[in-house]
Amino acid sequence: MTTLTPILSRNWDRADSFTLDGYQATGGYDALRKALAMEPDALVDLVKQSGLRGRGGAGFPTGMKWGFLPKDNPNPRYLVVNADESEPGTCKDIPLMLANPHVLVEGVAIASYAIKSNQAFIYVRGEVVHVIRRLRKAVADAYEAGLLGRDILGSGFDLDVVVHAGAGAYICGEETALLDSLEGYRGQPRLKPPFPAVAGLYASPTVVNNVESIASVPGIVANGAEWFTSMGTEKSAGFGFFSLSGHVTRPGQYEAPLGITLRELLDMAGGVRAGHSLKFWTPGGSSTPIFTDQHLDTPLDFESVGAAGSMLGTRALQVFDETTCVVRAVGRWIAFYAHESCGKCTPCREGNYWMVQVLDRIERGEGTEADLDKLLDICDNLLGRSFCALGDGATSPVMSSIKHFRQEYIDHVEQGGCPFDHAKSTLWGDRPAATGGNQ
Repeated sequence: MTTLTPILSRNWDRADSFTLDGYQATGGYDALRKALAMEPDALVDLVKQSGLRGRGGAGFPTGMKWGFLPKDNPNPRYLVVNADESEPGTCKDIPLMLANPHVLVEGVAIASYAIKSNQAFIYVRGEVVHVIRRLRKAVADAYEAGLLGRDILGSGFDLDVVVHAGAGAYICGEETALLDSLEGYRGQPRLKPPFPAVAGLYASPTVVNNVESIASVPGIVANGAEWFTSMGTEKSAGFGFFSLSGHVTRPGQYEAPLGITLRELLDMAGGVRAGHSLKFWTPGGSSTPIFTDQHLDTPLDFESVGAAGSMLGTRALQVFDETTCVVRAVGRWIAFYAHESCGKCTPCREGNYWMVQVLDRIERGEGTEADLDKLLDICDNLLGRSFCALGDGATSPVMSSIKHFRQEYIDHVEQGGCPFDHAKSTLWGDRPAATGGNQ
């Protein structure tokens, strides 16, 4: 498992990869033509057979989610693409939409046809204006070419696609908060059940999928389920983006089969930055329990990562070397969650706020060893008790860091402050200074 699988990223080096002409020159929209000649239910079965699991973090089988839509509901059906990428460390959907927006548009058309929907929405994080403009241009070009709109390619299938810009709220990455935001309400999670498949957007049957999940569909239609299952593992089929960032020589997007290990990815990325060693890392962004160098050979698939005590999540591999203070890193993550909590439920609203206070106190050297038990007690009141997964995710770095680096927390207490030189943990110290501009 040492080779990459450039599929979604195969043509990113083309100067015209984001254009309709560039996409069609490499086989783009051929899968849509093939899909429109099939029965919708056959497409759903094909995606089920492929074993494609949600690439947004939860890993729920995509075809199964499509199949949950009730057949007897008279209301319109909707497809919603969750492009509100904002998890710290997660950076795969934005470059995908920037470099290859038409693979998402084609995936939206195929998925909408499969679930018998005539209206789709792509909900994009509002800050990434350059991505929104490029995606809207791709949608406009697809309309002009007859790939969206009325009677697509003479098939009789109609589809309208709206690219919606969010307002920069992390909570809107949660699917029901996203739906409330789309309807014009404040983005806050809904009580479930009912689930979106039954009563989603405008109280109608709705499928919510991640960008990468939908973008993977054209390849499955074009090449077949067996092609997709030939990559990855038995229960975690296919390929995906592994986003390496932090103290790594060559950070970036590495598209590889599920089941690859961090050791293999680091070999391809030039390893941890020169002169340093791996201390800890996240397998799926900041809301997943951290791993250490003992987990270098853990296969990065849903089952193996779960068995090792974490979650694969969005495959956001944040790499930290020995210069990093784990207390400081965790404190910054929890400050983010405290800021982004929607405030709807007490455990998340209060729990994250108080964890920030305790972590700051420990980092300043004003804490006590009893504060570690206090943090774990707060986590116990958060985990499984918050309205949505934001609260659960916030407990992950705290509990796992105390598990793996308890002595480091105690060192802050006993030494009256942080024992680390934070200037050494920055990447700027290892790189040549810029010759101009802000530094």
